[in-house]
Amino acid sequence: MRLPTPRNPFKRRPARAPRWIDAVAAPVRALGPGSVSIVLKVALDAAYVLLWLITGLLLLLLIAAIFIPLDNVNITVSGQSGGRQLPLTRLLLLFGLGAATAYFGGFMLILRSLRRIFRTLTMGDPFHPANVRRLRQIGLTLAVVTGGVWLAQGFVAARLAPGVMDPQGLGELLTPIFSVLIVFVLAEVFREGARLRRESELTI
Repeated sequence: MRLPTPRNPFKRRPARAPRWIDAVAAPVRALGPGSVSIVLKVALDAAYVLLWLITGLLLLLLIAAIFIPLDNVNITVSGQSGGRQLPLTRLLLLFGLGAATAYFGGFMLILRSLRRIFRTLTMGDPFHPANVRRLRQIGLTLAVVTGGVWLAQGFVAARLAPGVMDPQGLGELLTPIFSVLIVFVLAEVFREGARLRRESELTI
């Protein structure tokens, strides 16, 4: 007959992590209903609406600038070397408002494609065939916006405010170009994922 082992009152039980630590350490869902992609999509929706309002307002100002009288109106262009007053001509006003409208409109198009991509993520379908086209559209739009900003700043520095605003150098384009290349690489990754999914569906 085996007697029960007496319990040692001085023996410490292994510590157990609190429940809130288990909740934090639990893996966060990235796809599907109840995932973090839903939160990101809501943020993208809010940013898209804000950019839509800003672009619409700038477009209205651009149309109104055709008829606004500009007699004896000056603007101050400031840069690293100081400031300079320039007469506000209609061409300068239309150029500034047009550049701002195109800038915000370009990012609005980028957010529209991102919203559609995150819509597929919330459905748990990241490798939707349309996401490849959307990513390519994002990369192309980002490249156009980056090139437009570079050309516009160079035009302002050379024609409108020489000696006040410095044009962007080629070195400042490295980060945007790298971002554009990353987007196109992601598009190829999604294309390969969509191809593998299609092959697996055909196999089944």
